[in-house]
Amino acid sequence: MNLLRALLTVSGMTLLSRVLGFVRDMVIARVFGAGWVTDAFFVAFKLPNLLRRLFAEGAFSQAFVPILGEYRNRQGEAATRDLIAHVLTALSAALFVVTALGILAAPWIIWVSAPGFAASGEKFALTVTLTRITFPYILFMSLTALASALLNTWNRFALPALTPALLNLVFIVMALVAAPWFDPPVLALAWAVFLGGVLQLSAQLIALRRLGILPAPARGIACAFRHEGVRRILKLMAPAVFGVSVAQISLLINTVFASFLANGSVSWLYYADRLMEFPVGLLGAALGVILLPSLSRCHATGQAEEYGALLDWGLRLTFLLALPAALALALLATPLVSAFFFSGEFSAWDVFSTKQALMAYSAGLMGMILVKVLAPGFYARQDVRTPVKIALLSLAFTQLMNLLFVVVLSFAHVGLALSIGLAACLNAGLLYRGLVRSGIYAPRTGWGVFFLKLFVAIALLALALFLGAGSEADWLRFSRLERFSRLAALVAGGAFVYFFVLWGLGFRVSDFRLHGIEEKRA
Repeated sequence: MNLLRALLTVSGMTLLSRVLGFVRDMVIARVFGAGWVTDAFFVAFKLPNLLRRLFAEGAFSQAFVPILGEYRNRQGEAATRDLIAHVLTALSAALFVVTALGILAAPWIIWVSAPGFAASGEKFALTVTLTRITFPYILFMSLTALASALLNTWNRFALPALTPALLNLVFIVMALVAAPWFDPPVLALAWAVFLGGVLQLSAQLIALRRLGILPAPARGIACAFRHEGVRRILKLMAPAVFGVSVAQISLLINTVFASFLANGSVSWLYYADRLMEFPVGLLGAALGVILLPSLSRCHATGQAEEYGALLDWGLRLTFLLALPAALALALLATPLVSAFFFSGEFSAWDVFSTKQALMAYSAGLMGMILVKVLAPGFYARQDVRTPVKIALLSLAFTQLMNLLFVVVLSFAHVGLALSIGLAACLNAGLLYRGLVRSGIYAPRTGWGVFFLKLFVAIALLALALFLGAGSEADWLRFSRLERFSRLAALVAGGAFVYFFVLWGLGFRVSDFRLHGIEEKRA
């Protein structure tokens, strides 16, 4: 399996989903703007979405995939299917309990996660209602994560990467068509979350059935939790919640801070986060999806040299693609926000406030993506202790910066975004240090020349974007079509300059081709 081709496949499917995600956010911004109603929805959606990232895409996947790879390579097909059946049973039972408790405890959840909302009875009540509708999303998406892990382990990467597009399509239809039929209209967005979760799970189950690996539940919930593989997964999951998803925990805590700030603060951070998540998803999440199964196979089969080569490949691609993305987010913050969101109820002040948050987020983009590449280096070896220690330190550092930036320096919502980004850089730096010091990874030759050439290309890219962007005030006067056309020209021109310079300095696509590790079956 060509890992570069697999990465391009996942990134391509993710790109389609992210484009639809931007259309979704443009529609939401136009229809609902950025005020207390959207604040209520984004807070309601944040918790189930956070739990999805913590337990589904985060801790569960990082714990399940290495154990699954070990079973496939060492214990054979029958034992692997038995493990999957018991995991399905245990996961389903736990999710039903969590979902029921979340729906019942919605008022307390909102009081803890957004205490500032309690000052407005109407805002608090609406947020509780929206939370109860959206909370089953964690059930649907955790089961979807199980299905995605199976498909990825069987080298079927495209569908799991494309599936989130279904949620975006449902959002668009509900906001444009169904919203007038709800009172208040924002309820349509909550039901879009529910329906989107159902559709995503259904698509994955159909794919598993066609592949012949659709799992059947094991008999007996108690038996499922006593299964040796399930117990090992649970043992890895508990600390992995912190190790993989510290940024998401920080985002939740940031919501607490933001709930006390001006109306619109939660929404400004959300829209900035959506733009920042575009490169994180295209590169960071895609690399994590590709690397983890291959790293797990390397560890299970004792291929230490290949293990290090995989990490080196991931790091080089990250620097090659994430650095220009971070630079573009900072220099093109106003063009990006105005092109995608400046319309209808989304005002010029909203553009300015969201731009500030996006620039702050861009400072930590490299760290956010590097974490997604470096953390699998530990989890593929079933080492959860080291990333957990690092994650907890980063989380503490985030809250100290929140106090400094928001309370002491009065940076408001911009300080919250900046603390997330800087903590991600600290997390990535400590993960890298841990991999090198433990002997898991040693940088291959050529990094000095690599960085020198990269610096030249980045400097010329910065000059091109700075000169091409023009006045920020002009972007608010342009028509929407003109904003999009100018932004497209800027992005295309910047990409041409960057990759042309890299080509002139000797970079070739063939330099980044890497083949995955062949499986050794028991």
